This record gives sequence, C-alpha cells and structure tokens, in this order.
Amino acid sequence: MQKKKVIVLPYDPNWPNEFEKIKSELAAALPLPNLRIEHVGSTSVPGLAAKPVIDLDLIIEDDLFREIKQRLLAAGYTHEGDLGIPGREAFKYSGKPHLMKHHLYVCGKSSQEWQRHLAFRDWLKNHADDRDWYARTKLEAASLYPEDIDAYILYKTPCIFTIYQKCGLLTK
Repeated sequence: MQKKKVIVLPYDPNWPNEFEKIKSELAAALPLPNLRIEHVGSTSVPGLAAKPVIDLDLIIEDDLFREIKQRLLAAGYTHEGDLGIPGREAFKYSGKPHLMKHHLYVCGKSSQEWQRHLAFRDWLKNHADDRDWYARTKLEAASLYPEDIDAYILYKTPCIFTIYQKCGLLTK
C-alpha cells in the first residue's frame, strides 16, 4: 500500500494554460514533424475536479521512440518504463520549477493506450452528467482516503469502468 497525500481540487481554468507552457517547452525540445502533444487526464476536462497534475501524451511514430527518449533525456526527463501499462512509456523530470507538476507519457501511434486516454477525456468533455459524477466520486474518494492513493484509486474504479463501457472502451 502506498501512503501518499491525495489532493483533489475543483477545476482550475488555468490548467489549460499550464498545459500550453509544458507543451511549448516539449515542442521546442522535440522539433519533429507530426509530433502530437495531447492534454489528457482530469485537468484537461473543463469543470472536472482533479489532482493538480497535468497529464500529457506525446503521440509519436512507433519507430521514433529511441530518438524521442534521447531528446527527452537532454531536456531533463528520465525514462521510467511502461509502469505496467503496455503502449505507454512514462517519463519523470527534475529541475522544472517553472512548470506545473506533470506526468509525461510517450505513446506510439499504434498504441491503444493513447486512444483510451482521448476517448475517456472526450467523453467527459461531452457528457456533463458523467463528468460531474466522476468529479463527485473523486472528491468522495479523496475525502475518505486522504493519505492512501491505492484506496483512492480503488474507490473511483467502478465509476471509471462504467464510463469506459459507455464510451465503448469496455464491453460488458
């Protein structure tokens, strides 16, 4: 069990601006054609309560991972592996106090993981009832388990899976 403070905040309209700052820095470090940088996760959904962490997916040509990894290393990021999620390579960073805390993931174009991120994000953007239900669930989970990230995640999992079913990511 991981003991980690769980903080969920009401939606902050500045989160998209913070994403743009991170995106600009990444785009400068990765001047490649057709590089796609997507704001995913709860901070990308207007009106959704979230942990104050920007999630980003870099969508790349599948054969460019080695080059991207080297460029990210030069830009202050360290590869952490897939962290148990195939099709998504995680990177951590240090020395970026000018940027909001963020999680950076690199996904190949053929990866289903980035498609899952986008489908979930877009569903919540277009379905206010599910967005609000998910927000309430997250706030309840954070209130019940303020020091236990694993219990927080477990509490909100049924809500997530129900929304996955609605947007076609899972079949019953």
